[in-house]
Amino acid sequence: MILLDGKKTSNDIKDEITIKVAELKKKGRKTPHLAAIIVGANGASITYVNAKVKACEKVGFESTLVQLPEDVSEAELLSKIDELNNDDRIDGFIVQLPLPKHIDEHKVTLAVSPEKDVDGFHPENLGRMVLDLPCFLPATPYGIVQLLDRYDIETSGKDCVVIGRSHIVGSPMSILMARNNKVGNCTVTLTHSRTKNLIDYTKKADIIIVALGKAEFLTADMVKEGVVVVDVGITRVKDASRKSGFRLLGDVKFDEVAPKCSYITPVPGGVGPMTIASLMMNTLQAMDMK
Repeated sequence: MILLDGKKTSNDIKDEITIKVAELKKKGRKTPHLAAIIVGANGASITYVNAKVKACEKVGFESTLVQLPEDVSEAELLSKIDELNNDDRIDGFIVQLPLPKHIDEHKVTLAVSPEKDVDGFHPENLGRMVLDLPCFLPATPYGIVQLLDRYDIETSGKDCVVIGRSHIVGSPMSILMARNNKVGNCTVTLTHSRTKNLIDYTKKADIIIVALGKAEFLTADMVKEGVVVVDVGITRVKDASRKSGFRLLGDVKFDEVAPKCSYITPVPGGVGPMTIASLMMNTLQAMDMK
């Protein structure tokens, strides 16, 4: 069993980006600039956004953090998005999810300019992805593709099962794993809450990508020997023995599934860091496209 080390791989990518940014500065070109909007004080969101800001500092990007109160109106948020859309200093930006219930996430997604949509959520970018045209790939699926690529995991002709059909991970992941590319050419089954006899699919799978948000959902009896498992889930579970008061669990029951795997991502330290690295790559791409 080999761990797919997202922390190390993301640091490798960030080192590569750091070199590119230094070269840009030597040539007198603009420094890439990533902005993030966060609404409210969700602990997990704040931790994640702070990690993005630190990543920007590491690679030499400029960064802007826009913090808005929990009760900010939808109109005020849309106005701030419009402001960033029209700010030439900003190459790309994200709006951290989830948003408060009084704000329509679909309106927010549509409001972000496709040219600055480094999270890859806008329908224009998703549509271009489906057609295999240049675009910003959704950050988490992009990170998973990078991880599989850099570990030289053979995907061509393999049976891939994706568990979860969200527009952020599951659905785009199924498209990327099926496309005609180095990481791709899989026979993909997209499963979800209405899938009957899920184990019949997972037991045959060569690659399983789990993106449900249900702690320790995938168990050893559901997988075959030699499977590649990518665990996208991350759930906070109370743990009084920890200084933080909680521990993090993935969607995979790691201790019992890992011994059957050829490769598996840990939680934490697997997909999460790769998502941040992908944002950096998309931001660099956004600046190059100008």
